[in-house]
Amino acid sequence: MLLIAGCARHDELQIAAAASLQDALREVAAKYPGRITFVFGASNILAQQIRAGAPVDVFLSADEATMNKIADLVATRQDLLSNELVVVSREPLRDLLGVQRLALGDPSAVPAGVYAREYFQQHGLWEALRPKVIPMDNVRAALAAADNGSVDAAVVYRTDALLAKRARVTMTLRGPVIRYPVAILRGAKRPDAARRFVDYLASPSAAAVFRRFGFGTLPSPAASRHPLPQAGEGLSIEIPRPASAGRGWP
Repeated sequence: MLLIAGCARHDELQIAAAASLQDALREVAAKYPGRITFVFGASNILAQQIRAGAPVDVFLSADEATMNKIADLVATRQDLLSNELVVVSREPLRDLLGVQRLALGDPSAVPAGVYAREYFQQHGLWEALRPKVIPMDNVRAALAAADNGSVDAAVVYRTDALLAKRARVTMTLRGPVIRYPVAILRGAKRPDAARRFVDYLASPSAAAVFRRFGFGTLPSPAASRHPLPQAGEGLSIEIPRPASAGRGWP
């Protein structure tokens, strides 16, 4: 479980987003003239907390299936970004059948792990690989395990692999269609501000940042006519560091 740090102000947008988005979203938000609080984590855990009443205005999921599970809580949604799965390792690999420990996001719940499991099932590899799988809380944890050598390899998003210090991409898993939807929630405290922020995420300037971090950008619906707040309005951005696992929303 995760925690939003501090007490939310009435003029802050509360954004819940998949862990794989944290670096790109921080940079995008740094140029947005509004107050924002982020919480990052595994999409499935964030969705559970939203279902339980967590105070969220906008949710960005790493997969469509997780967003579908809270469809009754969504006011509007659109597909924003795309990604792909890769295998990272500190040593060259010819195939995955020779590894002893393979880190994945939890293949029963975490989107990156679910995508990986489905890919291996489609290619007849899952039964051989399943005993080697080390399930992780989220994709960043899987990357860290490969990067520090505690596992032989990990399946992560390409965007996460770009952040590795020692592990390198050894394979690309072609096939899974990975889309990141963004939604404004029915319970949003500031729906107009949420709409402006979602419009900003689909803007050319934000798209350029997402592409630099390795994401694909998807065509968006017609832009909202709501104007963005101006930088001179005295708003600032507050982005807490991600909280550790094992804690709940206040």
